[in-house]
Amino acid sequence: MEASFSSKAYLDMELLRFTTAGSVDDGKSTLIGRLLYDSKSIFEDQLDAVKRASLQKGGDFLNLALFTDGLRAEREQGITIDVAYRYFATPKRKFIIADTPGHIQYTRNMVTGASTANAAIVLIDARNGVIEQTHRHAFIASLLGIPHIIVCINKMDLVGYRQDVFDQIRLDFKMFSDRVFPLHDIRFIPISALNGDNVVKPSIRMPWYDAGTLLNTLETIPINQDHNFVNQRFPVQYVIRPESDEHHDYRGYAGCIAGGIFHPGDPVVVLPSGIKSKIVSIDTLNSTLTEAFPPMSVTLTLEDDLDISRGGMITGASDLPTESSEVELMICWMNPKPLQMKGRYTVKHTTNEVRCKIEEIIYLLNISTLDTIVPVDEIRMNDIARIRIRTTKPLYYDPYSLNRITGSLILIDEATNETVAAGMIV
Repeated sequence: MEASFSSKAYLDMELLRFTTAGSVDDGKSTLIGRLLYDSKSIFEDQLDAVKRASLQKGGDFLNLALFTDGLRAEREQGITIDVAYRYFATPKRKFIIADTPGHIQYTRNMVTGASTANAAIVLIDARNGVIEQTHRHAFIASLLGIPHIIVCINKMDLVGYRQDVFDQIRLDFKMFSDRVFPLHDIRFIPISALNGDNVVKPSIRMPWYDAGTLLNTLETIPINQDHNFVNQRFPVQYVIRPESDEHHDYRGYAGCIAGGIFHPGDPVVVLPSGIKSKIVSIDTLNSTLTEAFPPMSVTLTLEDDLDISRGGMITGASDLPTESSEVELMICWMNPKPLQMKGRYTVKHTTNEVRCKIEEIIYLLNISTLDTIVPVDEIRMNDIARIRIRTTKPLYYDPYSLNRITGSLILIDEATNETVAAGMIV
């Protein structure tokens, strides 16, 4: 793999996480393989292994899909089953790719891969246009609050690289998304993953399109406003007490900033006690900062010695999160054992952990038709539903649409310690 930039430049580079979604045989794995291959982000041993695997499958060409289809079952069936994470970088940005399955029975895998993404690539086969699975993938991307959607209309080579086909699919997708779940930033790119058109290099076969290749879009899409920089939220992860001669009286609260911009001197409120204080300093391992913002990991010191422990939250004094023991959320159920009505689970929310009881299943969502189903007796694996829970202690949260960190949680089975659901607070 070529490296045209220093390790320091790499560490300082902006990181973009993106996920892929598409129906079976839409070419997700081939697209990622093409992206890695054409951007020279593949090691020699990886390339040799894929060449050998391509020959074993009887092909006389390089099967780019094999770069991501790592499981034997995936290679044999030609489908994506598990989430495959791939890493690469260009001189402009570094990337983490989550290649997620398109099958309805792997909805939980798609949710897992897309939950932290800045952008989602939704693939559409140019021959088939917008289909039911396209609706489902776009809805899940919207449900997870992914800020940027890149619709790649693939296999343009099989429709003669025609502009009218591209224009019609773009119109159909926009009509659907505007009606059901308005997405704020949607880009449309006509590509051929197999031949490399508009993936890394501009296509000479589609002169009618000049809005940039997929790689150019990934390198330039603005993500610096994807975090919430307005509402100050600092979940406390650890209390630092060095008790050394040099730092005998030091008491700092370490964590990752979930929202807002913090400065020394800012008035804050400590939850759950509700006591007010002020920030004295914002520290890192080697320096003291004049400001800190998401997703920085820092240590805050306060004017007052307060009883704060893991699971507490430091927030802006004039802008408190919602406090409630009754919470409504959309969940994706991830466990073979169905959700138990009135069942008891552990909730992990930011750094806080409490117990809860399922109070109500409000509705089940048919993610193929987007219809709501009521009444509902149980929720099974890969189902998406809206439920209401009651927690043993209040949660301090924001709606998921406002803050993806303080608005999300997971449910854990108390008996097995398995994560059974991912939830987005409504």
